[in-house]
This record gives sequence, C-alpha cells and structure tokens, in this order.
Amino acid sequence: MECGPLRADSSFSGVISMKKRPVPQRARKIRCLQRVLAPLLAVIAGAVPAFFMPVPSVSAAELPQVSAQSAVVLHMDSGEILYEKNAREQRAVASTTKIMTALLTLEAAALENPEVEITQEMVLVEGSSMGLRAGDRLTLRDLAAGMLLASGNDAANAAAIAVGGSVEKFVARMNQRAGELGLSDTHFETPSGLDGETHYSTALDMAKLGIAAMSNPDFAEIAGSQSMQVRFLSPEKTVTYQNHNKLLSRYESCTGVKTGFTKKAGRCLVSAAERDGVRLVAVTLHAPDDWNDHEKLLDYGFSQMTTLTFDDSGYACQAPVAGVGEIDVIGGTEPQTAAVPVAQQGAVQRIVELPRFLYAPVRKGEQVGRVRYCLDGKTVAEVPLLAAEGAFLPEKQSWWESLLAFFSGSG
Repeated sequence: MECGPLRADSSFSGVISMKKRPVPQRARKIRCLQRVLAPLLAVIAGAVPAFFMPVPSVSAAELPQVSAQSAVVLHMDSGEILYEKNAREQRAVASTTKIMTALLTLEAAALENPEVEITQEMVLVEGSSMGLRAGDRLTLRDLAAGMLLASGNDAANAAAIAVGGSVEKFVARMNQRAGELGLSDTHFETPSGLDGETHYSTALDMAKLGIAAMSNPDFAEIAGSQSMQVRFLSPEKTVTYQNHNKLLSRYESCTGVKTGFTKKAGRCLVSAAERDGVRLVAVTLHAPDDWNDHEKLLDYGFSQMTTLTFDDSGYACQAPVAGVGEIDVIGGTEPQTAAVPVAQQGAVQRIVELPRFLYAPVRKGEQVGRVRYCLDGKTVAEVPLLAAEGAFLPEKQSWWESLLAFFSGSG
C-alpha cells in the first residue's frame, strides 16, 4: 500500500489538475508586497526562512455580509462547512419544516402512491394553503408537490394523517428521522412548521436535512420545479402551482429547496445549487433579505471549492499471479474528478491498493486493484487498476500425457 500527500513520485505517472480561478487583484498586490518585504521580515523575526512566511489571508475580508441571524453553507457531497454564522443556534424554522414532511411523504408514495381523500380534519389548519377541500381526492405525491411549491399547510396536514394515521404519530416519525440524520438540535411539533414552543432547528441541521432530501430523486424534481401541474382525481381538474422559491429564477445554478415564514421565525430559506460539478446547500434563518443573502452565500461557497482531476491512465506495474508468474497492471483510462475545498486540496492523499498476490484465472481488463484519493479519511475519487493481460493456470495433464512428456524430455 502506498499512502502520502499528492506529489510527483516514481510510483505515479498520472496527472492531477485543477480548474484554476483568477487571483483577485488585491491578492496579487499582497503577494507582491510579501515578496518585497519577506527578506526583511525574516531578519526581524529571527532569520525565519522567507519561504516559510505565511501568505496573508484575503478570504476573511471577503466573507459575505448577510442579514440572517443564522446562516450556513455546506458542500453537499462531503458535508464540509464553508461558511457559518450562528449556525448552531436553535430557532424557529417555519415552513422549511416541510422539507422533512415532504421527504417522508415521498418515501411513502414511492411504494404505491395511493389516492388520498381529503377530510375536514386535514384542512383545519391556518396559514398558507394549496386550496384543498373536504372530499377532494389526489395522490400522495401531489400532496408533496402542494407543500413544496405552494407551501400548503393543508397539504402537509393531509399527508401527515394519510401516512402516519394522525398528526401526532407522523410528527413522531419526523423526530425519529431527525435523530437518524444526526439532527441533534432539531425537534418538530407540527408537519407544517407553524410556531410551537418545542418546534425548532438550527441552520446547520436544516442544511443536513436539505442534503438528505435532495438525494431523493422525486423530492429533487419537485423542489427544483418553478411550477407544476397537480391533477385532482375528484373533482376532476388540473391546477398549476408556482414555486414560492424565487431563487430558482433569480440564481441560475439553483436546484431547490424551500422557503418559510412566520412572525416568530422571520423569513427562512434553504437552497441548493450546483455549478461545474460542485453541489452546495445554503440556509438562512430570520433573514429579512434572504434572496440576496443566498446569492452572496452561494457565490462565496463556489469560490471556496475547486475541482481536481485524477488521471492514472499512465500508471503501470507488475503483479504476481500465484502459480503462473507476473502480469502487467495498468490504470483505468477514464479520469475521475472531485470537488474539494480550496484550503484542503493539498491534504488529499493518494493510496494505491493492490494485493501482494493475484490468483488465477485473471482475465484481461479485469479490475485487480484501485487507486483511492482521500480527504479527511473519506474517499473523494477512485480509479480502477486493470489487468493488461490474462493469466490462467495450466491444465492438468493425464497420466498418459505426463508419461509421454517424461520420455520426450529424456530423449
């Protein structure tokens, strides 16, 4: 096994490349000034070598200033926190609660997507509505669309009763899932997000919930739609709902997720965005200027990520096959990419995994090992190592063939 920081060495003939971002003018000026002053500073500091002088950080001055009382930006694939402001403070989260409600609803709908007949109990809830009336019939999936796009409290209530049997039992499921997702500072009291004494979460927990929800294809499709048609089965009609999440039209890279507002919670927003293979989730709680906050936060988040390309197509070595001999092993020809924080790109480790011995039969093109690229103990990319040729054990000879071989060899 070979493990170490990314560097050129005799065991690696691949290429690691990055999409470089232009260096801000202010950063160039700082670096130029540093080169001029470094020798003098080295003497003053006790002859510290110039190449050990730290480069002044410019990112701190570029941190986004937001109106939100709590905010966070996470890299969706790694969970890396790229920005936070009071991200662990418990707060009311309003209708962003429906991210959990819709996720559980869609998971239940994936099994059979049953029809739901709306009852009076289901619609006895205040606040925003998708316009349900007792006697209406529509599918469970369409209720999820109603709560994600129109932020319908009636849709959330109806789905909770249809899936859980009662609002209370469904809320218990919500809290159970919160525990499974590691949302340690979250507790739900209603499926709609109406204010309650024990209904709260944090920006960080809501970001984690957003990541989990957006990994569900049905959820991602609905949450990422600017509008959607819902077909009522009874009375027969089709209603088009517009998504309250204006970021879908304001911010080109936005892919979801959910808005929220109550007097206690203020304006709340969970958003997801993707650019050049980098996926982010941002959360603001109690944010008077949430649209602009999210544009700033997402722009900052993307500036903190870079895409690395891992190409081991030039890798070659030999591996012993028990009872046969050695065969050539080569790296896979398809380069792999991974997004990592700019500040951590130098911490990526390359690990070559190849058994000490292979066992026949080995077929040409068969994967016999791999090269893993790891960051903080997590694999961010993986390149297969392939057999460049086959290796097979010789067929056993019959006693007659062995006898003939013996005499042929003795002649």
